[in-house]
Amino acid sequence: MHSAPLSGAPLSGAPLSGAGLNRAELSAAVADAGWRLVLGDLCTQVATESLRQAADTAATLATLDSAVPAADGHGQLRLDIRPDRLVITLAGVLGEGRASPASAAAAWGISAWLRELGLPPEPARVQTAEIGIDALDIPAVLPFWRAVFGYADESPHAIVDPAGRGPAVWFQQMDAPRPQRNRIHIDVSVPHDQAQARLEATLAAGGRLLSDAAAPAFWVLADPEGNEACITTWQARD
Repeated sequence: MHSAPLSGAPLSGAPLSGAGLNRAELSAAVADAGWRLVLGDLCTQVATESLRQAADTAATLATLDSAVPAADGHGQLRLDIRPDRLVITLAGVLGEGRASPASAAAAWGISAWLRELGLPPEPARVQTAEIGIDALDIPAVLPFWRAVFGYADESPHAIVDPAGRGPAVWFQQMDAPRPQRNRIHIDVSVPHDQAQARLEATLAAGGRLLSDAAAPAFWVLADPEGNEACITTWQARD
């Protein structure tokens, strides 16, 4: 398999300055490279004809990850291998709402290499799911969920799967009991340019829009029985 280095010059449109990028700048910097900012990660995927092709592509990427080292703020390379796709993530690129330009340059380098293989990035289908739990006493509730999931603490208000497979669970502070409303909801974070289509599809499937007051950061929806979910993007969070 071709093994062009990922550390070469980024393609046209990639950032070249040394200043940190905010969410909007990072999103714009990688858009033409075929990546999307989802929560704090840069994500894309490529379609593959077989599990073998996905695995071979991932194996070569893994040998080239010196361009995206895990410990210097450029993002940790994560690869999800499936028979029909390879999902590629540069995880944790945002620190306090800013990202290194090297993260965007790495995304451009990976995209250039993939396109040489005839595997153009297809970011429209990437997404991340989280579970939100409203609680009056978060320190009392969180240990139960940490134990039942077998998760680890990410912060005083969130737990994560140490294996990186299951959805994160985060806890939202309640001010008063709310017995007539469910207190667990699903957050689905999608590429910002896919949010409207996802919203329309959810409404067409029987959903109700409860609130768009925080859009485009998130829309609050409910199913026919009142169970809630949020469609979220990176936008309007700086």
